[in-house]
Amino acid sequence: MTETIKRQVKEIEAEMIANRRYIHQHAEAGDSLPVTTAFVMEKLREYGYEPQEICESGVVATISGNKPGKVLMLRADMDALPITEETELEFKSENGCMHACGHDIHAAMLLAAARLLKENQDQICGTVKLVFQPNEEGFTGAKRMLNAGVLEHPKVDAGMALHVGSGMKTGVAFCKKGVAMAGCIQFCIRVTGTGSHGAMPETGVDPINIAAHIYLSLQEILAREVSSAENIVLTIGKFRAGERPNIIPGEAVMEGTIRSTSRELGEYAFRRIGEIAESVAAAFRGHAETEEDVSVPPLYNDPDMMEEMSGYMRELHGDGLVYAFDQPVMASEDFASYTYEVPCVYMNIGAGSKEDDPRFGRPMHNCGVVFDEQVMAFGAADLVYCALKWLEKRSL
Repeated sequence: MTETIKRQVKEIEAEMIANRRYIHQHAEAGDSLPVTTAFVMEKLREYGYEPQEICESGVVATISGNKPGKVLMLRADMDALPITEETELEFKSENGCMHACGHDIHAAMLLAAARLLKENQDQICGTVKLVFQPNEEGFTGAKRMLNAGVLEHPKVDAGMALHVGSGMKTGVAFCKKGVAMAGCIQFCIRVTGTGSHGAMPETGVDPINIAAHIYLSLQEILAREVSSAENIVLTIGKFRAGERPNIIPGEAVMEGTIRSTSRELGEYAFRRIGEIAESVAAAFRGHAETEEDVSVPPLYNDPDMMEEMSGYMRELHGDGLVYAFDQPVMASEDFASYTYEVPCVYMNIGAGSKEDDPRFGRPMHNCGVVFDEQVMAFGAADLVYCALKWLEKRSL
């Protein structure tokens, strides 16, 4: 079966690349992806599916074989980033959005998997649910899909997703059992004081001064309240206040993130941020409110399922293209929300390093990042083969 799947993928590789380039050129960000959604649904119908939009830009399609069995979900995200693309690609996006995280590749790989599963439908023992999701970047897409019942009708037994990685050798898969990626809490601290003229600061309450003290005080959480053995990162990435150099404003706002491999630790840090901000502000005659903007839990890979799926990928590509890593990464991914509902696996696949080609290897989310399209043949084959083998093992 392995050689058959790889041959079939090669036969449709040109179409897969064309699909990816269309999605890339028409990049859309956020919850609403009308052009991308329409294209994905059109392709699924062309392949013989009856796709449904279960929430805005959330597309689901299913395929079942002749034998009863379990239901495996294959998920791809479709959203881009609000970044102006600065590549030399002939199919570059020019609308102010860019697929700088490879989600166009994910969608194209899953479309290719959909076509190949249709061609191999007689080998499916159970059901594959294909899920195309919006707004992974904003950490709301998976939650919206879950609220819309993506794991029901039919009820999903397990899930799988792949993510391409810039800077890694093309086709090499990386996997980790257990907690593989950090959870993230994005928060906002709003500090209020009393505006005044810069020449008479004693007549007001300076929120910039308060916010600066809060910023420094937050480092105490990591330095004195959390074990050095814990994986946690606290970042303030946005600080805005005032409009004129000689006016003390009435408000200062800080925005940041907590990244942690423990749900409990992340929640503890968020609670302490609020307590510290409020206390420091009060000490300087001001007021501070801390709010959570959005959050996602740590991503958890089911150990048994990861062992099984990585084994199938080794059958396809050999041991030299599948590696396990020991430490979780501190980046976050909203596929994590699915991993607490059903057993799941999430793997990264290399999409080009500078050693492969000087054009490749820039960081993800970079306005000039370029991915190696050859990764799609690896990813599409992985999705199809893993789905067929996982379902076959559980045939009723």
